[in-house]
Amino acid sequence: MTPAPIPAEDFGALAGTRPAARGTRTLRAAIHARRMLLLKSLLVRTDRQRRLLDPAVRRDFERAWALLTAAERTGPAAVREVLDYPTTGAWLAAALAAPQGAAFERHLAHLAGVAVAAAVRAGHPPAGTLAVPTGLLALPGLGVLRCPSGRVRLAGGPGGARIADDGGHTEAVLPHPASPTGPGASRTADGSGWSALRTLPGGTVRLDDLDPYRTPLPGTGPGPLRAADRCDCPWGTWARRWRRARELLTAVDGCRAAETGAVLRAVVPLAAPDTGAAPMGATLRSAPGAALLQLPGTARELAESLVHETHHTKLAALDELVPLCRPGKGASHRVGWRPDPRPVPAVLQGAYAHLALTDLWWRVRTGAGAAPAWRRRAGERFEGLREEVGQALSLLLESDELTPAGREFVQGMERHHAGLGVTAQNVL
Repeated sequence: MTPAPIPAEDFGALAGTRPAARGTRTLRAAIHARRMLLLKSLLVRTDRQRRLLDPAVRRDFERAWALLTAAERTGPAAVREVLDYPTTGAWLAAALAAPQGAAFERHLAHLAGVAVAAAVRAGHPPAGTLAVPTGLLALPGLGVLRCPSGRVRLAGGPGGARIADDGGHTEAVLPHPASPTGPGASRTADGSGWSALRTLPGGTVRLDDLDPYRTPLPGTGPGPLRAADRCDCPWGTWARRWRRARELLTAVDGCRAAETGAVLRAVVPLAAPDTGAAPMGATLRSAPGAALLQLPGTARELAESLVHETHHTKLAALDELVPLCRPGKGASHRVGWRPDPRPVPAVLQGAYAHLALTDLWWRVRTGAGAAPAWRRRAGERFEGLREEVGQALSLLLESDELTPAGREFVQGMERHHAGLGVTAQNVL
């Protein structure tokens, strides 16, 4: 039986990797529910350990929490966008995992930036002062303000929200919204020490090269992969490549192009790969909606990376609603796209993302809208990847580590996989 939290039609569409607006809405709701659970857990932990906290830290946390709740009363939808932004999830995961003491208190202080961002987005005038112990006030989805004094002063007025370093070194004015805006909508700000996030062309996805929680320290994945600093992120190249990647996707699969814009909230640039190495990407389970990418060499490669990382986010969000694998088995298996053995949950993640790429390449290969170079690449890669995905699906169906919902999901993946390359119906 299809799991209760997801209608059967949506569950089947998600298994087949094909874009569906209802499925996207379901997954975004799952991300929000998870985010609210983590936020409540942080509040509970802080309350239970309040006697162990530095009194000043506790007071600043309570002030920031009061600002956040006031902003929520003013504009709940706008505050939801801030709470659901990928780096907010990464912060909550890091804070809840931190040991008691200075490390936990440093993470608690980040609530100030979350609350200020929420107030700005909701049009709620902030007031008072908050601690910024790191010297950097990070507003998720908006930007960062340098605060050398370690405190920030807040004030609201006709021009918007004024945020200023308590020592007078830096300040910025962020206009309150005149009307509701979509996720990651562009904003302007004036002032010294302020750096705003930039919105990639044609949508609302941010190029997030500022937020301190955009990647874990010292990095993620093999290497590890480190976040690139703004000075190492060529904005013009990213913008041009992004625009062209979206054009390529739209020409061959408009639904996928729309899905990447709806599922992704941010692209996090990673430090450039070593000379001769292929660019890599990643998605953090704690920060669904962010694609962590080394800048691909071509728009075609970026389009493929976006589809790949979008499906990592989809499966991570789905697994919060409906567990697909049983924990604790630990068996490892080899797959065609990785040199190292992978546990079953990682095999499922990889198979899902590569099934979406197989579907994309089938449409590129057979459709009329693809550029000739991309059609040639798709023709070269399709059969090999289709075989690798098929082997991974067989491995998954033979495993006893899938839950009943996971088995149903993989069976749906297998049905879609079986049709690719067989009938013309699949390209309609």
